[in-house]
Amino acid sequence: MLGETEPQWLSEEVKTGTTIIAIEFNGGVVLGSDSRVSAGESVVNRVMNKLSPLHDKIYCALSGSAADAQTIAEAVNYQLDVHSMEIGEDPKVRSAATLVKNISYKYKEELSAHLIVAGWDRKDGGQVFATMKGLLTRQPFAVGGSGSSYVYGFVDAEYRKGMSREECQQFVVNTLALAMNRDGSSGGVAYLVTIDEHNTEEKVILGNDLPTFFDQ
Repeated sequence: MLGETEPQWLSEEVKTGTTIIAIEFNGGVVLGSDSRVSAGESVVNRVMNKLSPLHDKIYCALSGSAADAQTIAEAVNYQLDVHSMEIGEDPKVRSAATLVKNISYKYKEELSAHLIVAGWDRKDGGQVFATMKGLLTRQPFAVGGSGSSYVYGFVDAEYRKGMSREECQQFVVNTLALAMNRDGSSGGVAYLVTIDEHNTEEKVILGNDLPTFFDQ
C-alpha cells in the first residue's frame, strides 16, 4: 500500500554472524560452523552451510558478509582449479590461503569477510590458516565469527597438542555448541568437515543432537 515502508531487514546487509572453527590433527583437519544467517535482528537463513570447498581436500569457513565471503570462496575455487591444471597436481593448502589473503587485502575497503582456510596436501599434511585483510598465519587451530568471543577461554583451556581425529571432532562440536548457546547471531545446525589423505567427510549435527552444558 502507498505510504508503507519496507521492513528494515530488507535493506540491511546479510551477514553470517557466525561461529567458525578449524583444527589440525595428525594427518588432517576438522572444520566446523553453525548455520544461522542474519540481517540485523532477523534470521534470514537457518541452515546455510558456511564450509565451502576450494578444492578436493581444501575447504574454507566463511564469516562476515555472506555475499562477500561467498564471492571470495568462488573466486579462489576457480583460480585453484586453473592452478591445479597448470601444475598437474593438487594445489597446496598454503596456495589456497595465499589466494584468499591476496583478495582480502586487495579489496579490504570493499569486502567485509573473514575466511579460515584448512585442508590437507602431500607436502605438509593437515594445515589451518587464518586470513584477514592481508594477514596469513598458520595455527594449530583457529576460531572466528561473532560467536568466537564467547569461546576463546574454552578453546584455550581445552586444546591439547596431539589430539586424535575423534578428539578434534568432539572439540569442534563442543565449541560450536557453546557458542551457539551464547551468541544470538549463531545457531541452527552444526556442519563438520573432516579431511585427511584418504577422504573428505561431511557431517551435519542437528541442534537437538548437540551436547548440552550446565546452563542449558
